Amino acid sequence: MKRILLVEDDQNIAELERDYLEINEFEVTTCYDGESGLREGLKGDYQLIILDVMLPHLTGFDVCKRLREQIETPILMVSAKKEDIDKIRALGLGADDYITKPFSPSELVARVKSHLARFERLTNHKENHHQIIIRDIALDAKSHKVFVSGEEITLTTKEFELLKFLMQNKNQVFNKEELFEKIWGLDAFGDTSTVVVHMKRIREKIELDSKNPTYVETIWGSGYRFNE
Repeated sequence: MKRILLVEDDQNIAELERDYLEINEFEVTTCYDGESGLREGLKGDYQLIILDVMLPHLTGFDVCKRLREQIETPILMVSAKKEDIDKIRALGLGADDYITKPFSPSELVARVKSHLARFERLTNHKENHHQIIIRDIALDAKSHKVFVSGEEITLTTKEFELLKFLMQNKNQVFNKEELFEKIWGLDAFGDTSTVVVHMKRIREKIELDSKNPTYVETIWGSGYRFNE
């Protein structure tokens, strides 16, 4: 049974989300403030963390940042805020997804299942050709490491998946919708601005000049291409 950590200060919402997750055979631990959520999350006993933005003591942004410094567990952030800046901030801190309230419990369950399945595929080490080297970038899918000019860089799970997909399909152009479907797998629920945010973060980490990229090129009107 997969273990989910739910950090939500509204008890009624937390109980509703927990009930739907338990119906779908997840084991759920609930915390109602940021400090306790951080302590639980750092134990590393959970396969996914659902994290509300507005929390007592520590905000969800603070908790996400500190969790991501130590663990790679998928983090799904939830907020009543609809502003793009909050979504961009959450994704920039390492969250794997961002859902705006109100949402249906079935959507939450669908997103949880999708992220769990993709994280498992990423970490099961079943890839036969696990190393990709293009110019000064070396990506090892088995060890989940990326090196740029011999220096290891740190990527979030989704950043790693996105970079790996582009490198595996070098010189091919993919639009935002295609990349969202390939990496997040939930085009019906998705927001392709997620792809833009992750691409910006990847460029900041792999390019000498992120404003004039030589690896991940924007093909205007078409999408993105990883150049060999």
